[in-house]
Amino acid sequence: MKLVIVGGGGFRVPLIHRALLRAGADQPITQVELLDTDPARLHAMRRVLAQLGGPGSGPAPVVHAGTDAVTALTGADFVFCAIRVGGLAGRVADERVAIAHGVLGQETVGAGGIAFGLRTIPVAVSLAQAIRRVAPQAWVINFTNPAGMITEAMGPVLGERVIGICDSPLGLARRVARVLGTPLSGYAIDYAGLNHLGWLQGLRGSDGDVLPRFLADDAAVLATEEGQIFGVDWLRAQGVVPNEYLHYYVSHGHALAEQRAAGHQTRGEFLARQQGAFFDGVAQAPGSALSQWESVLAQRNATYLAAARGPGAERHTDDVDSGGYEGVALELMLALAGGEAEQLILNIPAGARLGLPPDAVVELPCRVRAGVIEPLPTRSLRPEHLSLVHQVKAVERLTIEAALTGSAAAAESAFALHPLIDSALTARALLRDYRAAIPQVDAVFTPTAR
Repeated sequence: MKLVIVGGGGFRVPLIHRALLRAGADQPITQVELLDTDPARLHAMRRVLAQLGGPGSGPAPVVHAGTDAVTALTGADFVFCAIRVGGLAGRVADERVAIAHGVLGQETVGAGGIAFGLRTIPVAVSLAQAIRRVAPQAWVINFTNPAGMITEAMGPVLGERVIGICDSPLGLARRVARVLGTPLSGYAIDYAGLNHLGWLQGLRGSDGDVLPRFLADDAAVLATEEGQIFGVDWLRAQGVVPNEYLHYYVSHGHALAEQRAAGHQTRGEFLARQQGAFFDGVAQAPGSALSQWESVLAQRNATYLAAARGPGAERHTDDVDSGGYEGVALELMLALAGGEAEQLILNIPAGARLGLPPDAVVELPCRVRAGVIEPLPTRSLRPEHLSLVHQVKAVERLTIEAALTGSAAAAESAFALHPLIDSALTARALLRDYRAAIPQVDAVFTPTAR
């Protein structure tokens, strides 16, 4: 079978390849195509992949790399979509423009997520159209952020064959199961929401729902990232465990203060400097490409949401080693290809489950087996959580409308409606400055560029 990784020069690609090697004979992929617009990035990634094998690795798929979409996509069985339109420079602008207007500067949440979506949706839809032409049988697994929004935009072209994934919700469920001493496979997961806006509402095993027992145990809660981010008392009062990205909503003022305290460097700027140094380093010393990548990856993982966790709170090694995006993608791919059925949390069009239009993409636990994705039962969200979901989904749909029609009015409405912005004047200024700072955003609203 053929796997195409769109964004094949991206930093996560070796994680995917390593997961394929570890799966060995259990995975059906014999050919991997790396597709990227930048030949230098592709060259660096191929260097890393060539050094990934070793004792215990399964047979390595044949790897090809190129910049021509039709050549790469033709005959694909699976397509992993992991693009970053505008590169890390775009992410830095997402953050800096927001901060300049006194609102949260974050990649997928709030103003930055809207700007990211605006410039990514036209490219993602164009990619979906190419896949439908040359590989209509392919399953498209979307990693591209904002994952729910991009998946929904691709849906009218690809239908049920595009699925959005994120490692955050499954990682949350695994952390809770870990501290309770039982593998996650022993529980039915009750989780619902949108990408980066969801809640773990229960873990049901043979002895019933164990989430109340988890919340009653201070040590267990504090052994998870969510306990470090939200605190024991607040989580216990909620009776559910939010996705880590809810930090930006429930601690909005604190998150803004964190960004102001960082001052000289946003997360995007940190990653841009780090990634630029990595590619330069591989060009100068290609023989150590793998060790350079591993060093950079370790630093990225250690610093992820570090400010939210608080001083001295380090990530648990199991959280770093539990599989991430690549683990979720591999499990999904193997199950769809006819392997063992899996319980995964996915972004799929099942909006009616949350009182939204049926084609709205939401994040729910699903049972996946050969060619079938079935959403599993979940409890109703609490009213205050459901109202937030509905508001943010309205923002996502306005963003999709703006990106596909060039409507500046829809874009301004998306910014103004978002609960972390909530200002028509700020919305207008944000759109103006994002257009000035990011050419790909401006192109959405420029008739000659469309």
